[in-house]
Amino acid sequence: MNHSLWKGEKTMNADLNAKTDMKNVIVVKHPLCEHNLGVIRDKDINSDGFKNSMKRLATILILEATKNLPLKEYNIQTPIKECYVNKISDEFKIIFAPILRAGLAISDVASEVVPDASIQHVGMYRDETTLEPVWYYDKTPVKYEDPQNVKVFILDPMLATGNSAHAAISLFLKKGILIENLVFVSILSAPEGIKLLTNDFPDLKIVTAKIDECLNERGYIVPGLGDAGDRLFNTFEK
Repeated sequence: MNHSLWKGEKTMNADLNAKTDMKNVIVVKHPLCEHNLGVIRDKDINSDGFKNSMKRLATILILEATKNLPLKEYNIQTPIKECYVNKISDEFKIIFAPILRAGLAISDVASEVVPDASIQHVGMYRDETTLEPVWYYDKTPVKYEDPQNVKVFILDPMLATGNSAHAAISLFLKKGILIENLVFVSILSAPEGIKLLTNDFPDLKIVTAKIDECLNERGYIVPGLGDAGDRLFNTFEK
């Protein structure tokens, strides 16, 4: 273990906690999170190994993010007898909104965990000069019929500057989704992105596997894992 990096991480997190309201930020603590983070950080892991560990991390995060979904009692017949069971309430519409393209790594898992959920893609790419998001796709409806009963999970493996996440959150708020029904799910987060979202949306719930040290001058998370989209889809420039 590089103890200087570990101490730096603890110092960074202490500084973040001191300056940022972290009450709605959940950093998932699990040995399998740590193990799979170690796999995806390794620049020498192949694309299949990267994808598989991303899926494992996504599964853990989705289970954490959805653990407070409302339940409703239903009467069913088992092979043995009639009984009452709890199922996810059908009074809420559940939406997973991956930010393209890397968010697909989480939404593929989410749709297996909650198969009745709607998948509504939002597409943005980052302007590498300004680091601001540029919209190119929006598969959300113009208007939600009952926005107060819609729960939205915005999915992006990397919360870096927070600008794309901010744009996606703002999109759903403008369409009437309540902030308490919005959850942002990421695998890695930078303190800068956490600070932006918690300052502007203090009631937003954030679920992540790790808060890293900082952003570099190019807006990449440090130590991070590089470009998640390129590593997922094997689209590195030669």
